[in-house]
Amino acid sequence: MTSVNPDLQLNHTPGHVKHDGHNMTGFRDLPLLRERDLPGLSRRLRGAQAHGPQWLPDGVAGLEVRMPLINTVVLVSSSFMAYFAERYLHQRNLWGFRAVWLLTMAMGSYFVYGQYVEWSELTFSLGSGVFGGMFYLLTGFHGLHVITGILLMGLMLARSFRPGNYDKGEMGVASVSLFWHFVDVIWIILFLLIYVWQ
Repeated sequence: MTSVNPDLQLNHTPGHVKHDGHNMTGFRDLPLLRERDLPGLSRRLRGAQAHGPQWLPDGVAGLEVRMPLINTVVLVSSSFMAYFAERYLHQRNLWGFRAVWLLTMAMGSYFVYGQYVEWSELTFSLGSGVFGGMFYLLTGFHGLHVITGILLMGLMLARSFRPGNYDKGEMGVASVSLFWHFVDVIWIILFLLIYVWQ
């Protein structure tokens, strides 16, 4: 029986380079590509607002900002909690990590619940003009990303109960945390575009 050299195993495709550690370059650059498109989105929104037949749906003078602002504060604060959870894990304090990571998940869940409450009280729909379509698509896709982040955090939390799971590194937690920070930054931009700049 032939044994496979582990050093050669990673170089199975032409041009593939063996990495000494985990490489997050692609994961890090994907949000940058999306953020690059935000100025274009902002220009399109301004154009639709200025030249469209009517920006806000009939009967809507503007959106309530108080509840979304509370949700925004909770979501942005959850990013700080994710950072503190990472610090606990880096110090090998698994119980501190689990507690703060769970708090981060709860804060994300509160945000999703707040979005649900807001959507249920709105008097316009996805088909209510440009603003209605943009509002539901942008907040809906963002909400799906928040739910995805919560599920990924749940997976990392479950993995923390496996003995020795983080002995070789914390790549999964770092990746999920980076994703969470990205989702938070995108929400700040969406909040400004949708709620503040109506």
